[in-house]
Amino acid sequence: MLLGKIQSGKTRTFMGILALAFDNGFDFGIILTKGTVALARQTYERLLRNFVVLEEQDLLRVHDIMQLPNNLTTYEIQQKHLIVCKKEIRNLDRLNKALTEVYPEFAKKRALIVDDEADFASLGFQQTRGEGLRIRRIAEAIDQLRGHLDGCSFLQVTATPYSLYLQPEDLRTETEEFRPIRPAFTELVPIHDQYVGGDVYFVESRDEESLASHIFEEIEPRELAALRRSDARRLRIDEVLTSNTVRSLRHALLTFIVGAIIRRIQMADNSEVPSKYSFVIHTETSRRAHDWQERVATTIIERLKDEVAGGSALGRSLVDDAIARLEPGIRKAGLGLPPATRIHEAFQSAVDMVMVTVVNSESEVSQLLDRDGQLRLRTPLNIFIGGQILDRGLTITNLIGFYYGRNPRRFQQDTVLQHSRMYGARSRSDLAVTRFYTTRHVYEVMAHIHEMDSALRDAFEKDGDDAGVIFVQRDGQDRIIPCSPNKVLLSSTVTLRPHRRLLPTGFQTGPKSRIERTVQKIDRLLAQHAAQDDRDPFLWSVEEAEEVLSLIESTFDSFEPGFRWDKRTLPATIRYLSYRCPDAARRGRLFGLVRRGRDARRILADGRFAHNPDSADKEGAVARRFAINLPILMLFRQTGEEEKGWRGTPFWWPVLMAPSDMPPLIFAEETSRT
Repeated sequence: MLLGKIQSGKTRTFMGILALAFDNGFDFGIILTKGTVALARQTYERLLRNFVVLEEQDLLRVHDIMQLPNNLTTYEIQQKHLIVCKKEIRNLDRLNKALTEVYPEFAKKRALIVDDEADFASLGFQQTRGEGLRIRRIAEAIDQLRGHLDGCSFLQVTATPYSLYLQPEDLRTETEEFRPIRPAFTELVPIHDQYVGGDVYFVESRDEESLASHIFEEIEPRELAALRRSDARRLRIDEVLTSNTVRSLRHALLTFIVGAIIRRIQMADNSEVPSKYSFVIHTETSRRAHDWQERVATTIIERLKDEVAGGSALGRSLVDDAIARLEPGIRKAGLGLPPATRIHEAFQSAVDMVMVTVVNSESEVSQLLDRDGQLRLRTPLNIFIGGQILDRGLTITNLIGFYYGRNPRRFQQDTVLQHSRMYGARSRSDLAVTRFYTTRHVYEVMAHIHEMDSALRDAFEKDGDDAGVIFVQRDGQDRIIPCSPNKVLLSSTVTLRPHRRLLPTGFQTGPKSRIERTVQKIDRLLAQHAAQDDRDPFLWSVEEAEEVLSLIESTFDSFEPGFRWDKRTLPATIRYLSYRCPDAARRGRLFGLVRRGRDARRILADGRFAHNPDSADKEGAVARRFAINLPILMLFRQTGEEEKGWRGTPFWWPVLMAPSDMPPLIFAEETSRT
């Protein structure tokens, strides 16, 4: 497994590996690409450019499998060969035929197969009547390919490996047996210093002092609904500059145009060639939705042009508002903000440079690609509208605006990450004007996905292939699954990293009449260990902690949409972490910390549900000092006042902190069949 990040240089890395393979006794390379003509062509052309010297010296030939000649001479067969094959059944059948019938000599060569986007189309299962579980046809053809090559090594390349790591060591169905798909070892693609990924969008963005703190802007779900189809009850097209229904999209487009203007002015003032910029709208998969979004976006831009040209107060105020939203980030980046008059003057010509393009099909993508396989930026300001076609393998240069709204019932981790076209090589100066628009719910889901992905990578960086990552099947109630269920039967995971906190959020307690006696019972149980709040953490048994957690769980009445607390998660996690303690005398125990008289708000000023009953520099500091090889369960007695958003009755709020010496892992709960 060659494990990279989204748009982090995986293709360049595996091409280097192919060159090293040829230097070390390999004669034959096969590159399996995602099943699109555009990506296959992109890979073919990159191979031609990278290996041009060897081609000119008659040492190597690069082929697309669909154009492989049927009359290669003995002289040509003896050369080294690279074959690009799209993961599509006709392409794979032609490749297998070439190896078994046309050129059986190739099957005897030492070969390296590179499976690019290896989690996509390369595996999957389906139930068939009379035959039970079968591997899908494309995966079967790849398995046959490996069987036809006598000396074959198989390199998987992806940024989303979950379905591959979740495969069994030996792959069998009721009727068939296949070569192993689970990686035998993993190497990480080095990340270059210009890479911008999830750490920026979901970690740095929460730091108010960071440049990234301005990057996320929230969309109301009703706005996404209005952009699915034309409906005058939701949005009248002639009101796009004033309607609150598309307020975020209007702000997004204005911010994109003004941000690009500012960066182009700054670059020109520094005697640099001004860049072209891009903006992506990705909320739906249907062509009808894309056509409607194109009409809305185009109308916004046309009306802006008219308002600005006419010198209207509305046009000026919209531009001024965009400047004001961008100014804090520009100041933090240490960049000078051009005078407002200069920006207004540039805006009048900039709106003529905006190009809106709908990308729905492979043929459209092929027509839009440049020589490097990236979407061609034909004008200084480019807006792309599309769905699935705008994901894997497609690079979009200088992306400073991403309006995202995919919101399925369950999020697939691999799919959502592949949607993240805002990742990649990005200028830090451009980050000052970069914005990511989505709903609060989707943003929090993506943040959790990033955390899960980071935990996996941390494990390999720390422990390599001995990393303690655990995958276990669980029920299907959570909002995130690692991959499509037809690849692996896993539906929900809990991520644990050193000193990671686990706690319930988004909940409401039961009324006083129902929970008061239970809270008093918890008070008595905890008084045995910590009668005073200033006591240091104490050791108690897993069983005692489980009893208290069970009582606390019974005091919760409901959770807001998108939030839940599986009552098995904290006890199961505590058991796992406490019983892996290297000190045998302490196994089955954990630390406890009790604090009373807290009055946390239920909802924070920014609209998020409170998630910090503990103070990072007080209880958090104590917990980090003690949680070395045992977890610590912190318990906070809240006053639960009505003015703070609660039910007017005290309750206990638990926070579990994992120990610092644990390996990062993804812990899954067992499935409940009852």
